Amino acid sequence: KSTRPDHFNAARRREGDGMNRADRAVSIHKAGFNCAQSVFSVFAPELGLEMGAAARTATAFGGGIARSGATCGAVTGALMAIGLRYGNGGPEDKEAKDRTYGIAREFMRRFEKSRGALACRELLGCDIGTPEGYAKARGQGLFDSVCVELVRDAVLILEEMLSE
Repeated sequence: KSTRPDHFNAARRREGDGMNRADRAVSIHKAGFNCAQSVFSVFAPELGLEMGAAARTATAFGGGIARSGATCGAVTGALMAIGLRYGNGGPEDKEAKDRTYGIAREFMRRFEKSRGALACRELLGCDIGTPEGYAKARGQGLFDSVCVELVRDAVLILEEMLSE
């Protein structure tokens, strides 16, 4: 049985003691969750999805989508939050779909401007989709250094956009 939900409960308790959403996302990441889970789970509850369901939903998006080095998990986690907030609930709601795509593209534009890339392999400087690249990232502590900053940036960018 996983003890990870306790990390979510601890993060929720810290909400009242001044810990901001970006710090909570970093705390969740440091507890062992991937970038996508860390970003999506701090936005999901206010959008009607409990943190555990958000973490399960985002699991496969970590490591640049299934540890393939493609689009950064912090980005895909934010995109899931955008979809949950603005997405269309049926095929007839094309306006919501178009609006969601526009907001998602703007998020991606801002993240890439801030970090220089969207792809995990480019952001980390190695391809974690290969055994050698994954070993390099682990050995250099990139998940604990670079990834936590990507998580923080994604949350801050999305918060800024949601407040506009």
